[in-house]
Amino acid sequence: MTQTFWLTAAVLIILALAFIIAPMFFHRSGRRAELDLRNQNLLAYRSRMSELDREFEAGAMDEDSYRQLREELAGSMLDDVPDADRGVLESPAQVGGGKSSVAVVLASLVIIPAAAVFLYQQWGALDDVEQFRAMQEMMAADGDRLGQMQELTAQLRERLEESPENTDGWAMLGRTYMRLEQYSDAAWAFERLAGSIDNDDNGKAVAWGLSAQAQFFLSQGDLTPEVSDAIEKARTLNPDEVNALGLLGIYAFGQENYEEAIGYWERIVEVAPDHPQIGSIRQGIDQAYQRLGREAPTESAEVASGPGVTVRVEIDESFRDDIPEDTTLFVLARSAKGEGGPPLAVARLTAGQLPAEVRLDDRFNMSPDSKLSEASEVRVQARLSRSGNARPQAGDWEGQLDEPVAVTGTDTAPVTLVIDTQLVN
Repeated sequence: MTQTFWLTAAVLIILALAFIIAPMFFHRSGRRAELDLRNQNLLAYRSRMSELDREFEAGAMDEDSYRQLREELAGSMLDDVPDADRGVLESPAQVGGGKSSVAVVLASLVIIPAAAVFLYQQWGALDDVEQFRAMQEMMAADGDRLGQMQELTAQLRERLEESPENTDGWAMLGRTYMRLEQYSDAAWAFERLAGSIDNDDNGKAVAWGLSAQAQFFLSQGDLTPEVSDAIEKARTLNPDEVNALGLLGIYAFGQENYEEAIGYWERIVEVAPDHPQIGSIRQGIDQAYQRLGREAPTESAEVASGPGVTVRVEIDESFRDDIPEDTTLFVLARSAKGEGGPPLAVARLTAGQLPAEVRLDDRFNMSPDSKLSEASEVRVQARLSRSGNARPQAGDWEGQLDEPVAVTGTDTAPVTLVIDTQLVN
């Protein structure tokens, strides 16, 4: 990219110089031809004048005829040779003019390229062009090409560090790090995004909320000082920043502070009713009300729609009597490409609701950038958590389907998943 740019720039500079240099040489050639013609006329005039002088001295003509012919010859000479009085082929001024032309050409050869490079460095946008191109390549990269994605991410990061005003670039870098599960780098990129935003408190708040989310994933669901600091910065700018509210609700639920969790999540429903994860948020509200032994408001329910998978979750009979009914149940769907990775969608229930049939779709997406409906197949897993934390812990019970499940646009017959394993470490 850079080599192509400078090669093109060099060709354009050469063309610009040609427009300056060519007229000088053509002008000098025409001037030289003009001077040759003038000098020939001048020599002819001098020769004829000498003949008149010799004829007058020899007595071949009288004085009046001599004077008349001399005046006629002088008049014709003035018409043919306007500069005849100079009597030279090229005057000193003309010689100086030729030297000046050469000086202009040499100066142009040095000044024009240097000025072009300097001015482009001051006002050019090559860094932005390279950043944009790197962003386009990243968007076109397929999920299977992990190595290429990491290479493009490194290139984009390098260019953003050189030219940090590109807010779209920082946002894309942060989202890409999240997909790669490089949460520490994602948090750093979102912090840089916040620093690059001017005169937009809401935009800054979103950036800090995303940074808090990355730190929360890095800490595996713990409200570390780094997470708390990012949440505080987000809510100072916007008390209703939804990413921060969502994290506070998740943490409060895990600590069994259900009233507090309901407060945070219901605030999201109020300020962002079109939130891409509104289905998961409303289901979390339902679960919090169930833990409190109260009926959830009817408006928190939502009808399933769109592509997804339907799962029937059951407990192995050998575990049924060992699991309290209020134990949190997570039903997760991950991309079938690769192993591990963050869930695309998570539904939350309780052990007391089992056996239960769950339709996983875009209501339960974990991120607006990674939708379950965009996957062709997913791997489905269910986990009963003693602590209410989504992170696997010793003593939890889980089960999973051996084969990926196709994501379909209709509510097809459910696949059955049995929770039949207890984690020991």
